[in-house]
Amino acid sequence: MNRSNETSPVMGFILLGLSAHPKLEKTFFVLILLMYLVILLGNGVLILVTILDSRLHTPMYFFLGNLSFLDSCYTTSSVPLILDSFLTPRKTISFSACAVQMFLSFAMGATECVLLSMMAFDRYVAICNPLRYPVVMSKAAYVPMAVSSWAAGITNSVVQTSLAMRLPFCGDSVINHFTCEILAVLKLACADISINVISMVVANMIFLALPVLFIFVSYVFILATILRIPSAEGRRKAFSTCSAHLTVVVVFYGTILFMYGKPKSKDPLGADKQDLADKLISLFYGVVTPMLNPIIYSLRNKDVKAAVRNLVAQKHLTA
Repeated sequence: MNRSNETSPVMGFILLGLSAHPKLEKTFFVLILLMYLVILLGNGVLILVTILDSRLHTPMYFFLGNLSFLDSCYTTSSVPLILDSFLTPRKTISFSACAVQMFLSFAMGATECVLLSMMAFDRYVAICNPLRYPVVMSKAAYVPMAVSSWAAGITNSVVQTSLAMRLPFCGDSVINHFTCEILAVLKLACADISINVISMVVANMIFLALPVLFIFVSYVFILATILRIPSAEGRRKAFSTCSAHLTVVVVFYGTILFMYGKPKSKDPLGADKQDLADKLISLFYGVVTPMLNPIIYSLRNKDVKAAVRNLVAQKHLTA
């Protein structure tokens, strides 16, 4: 049967989420809500200290402030929708709201990939060429670097979202996901999606493969430079300046590889369980990484810890 014969204008979609597991919904509502509050608090504090503390007015902390703002936007684009779906019997979303949510999630994800590579370049220059660092990473350089990260992510999202939402959809418009995740939406299309697939492959090369390669090469040079430092204390101090960023990179890309790189089950029962597992992994990917970023930078960075202590002390003095 030609699926295109079944098409009709789509006014909205139904998000399945955890509809098949109602007992889990209440538990995950509380858990995800708590994690979301931690994300807003942790990233909000990091944004404040990078703005208010003059000692943190450096390229590394400027990028960190952008990363914290990005993580807050990324989770806010999806978590409220997810929380609402846990409490609503019929989990519907309008066509326009689905497009906006897809756009925001895509834009934030692509921007973070580029931003992490910019942060790797900053650490490369700081450790491998410290004398030239003030010149290479001047304000005239690092501000456009951050702006270009946002511009690239937003441009990619405009392309991917417009290509996806122009497609005709058929059937009952049920998205087997918590949000308007683009792969789940494309499964509902009643037309050829080869252009979408090609554009996503190209985007993955640009926003995933190239940043990973760039970060890897940067850290090869960083590690080689650190190993040439004669004193153990010098090596420790040098590595401590990039350990937080490296940890964030491993968590971010490691989760992506785990989500999309694991084998699919061919057994129907195993497929149902894997479907639930895939949803939960995707759910936690959207909240765990943004929650861990401020914790990692706070625990592994003495400047951030000192700035947070100063901010708390000032609050006590003014109270």
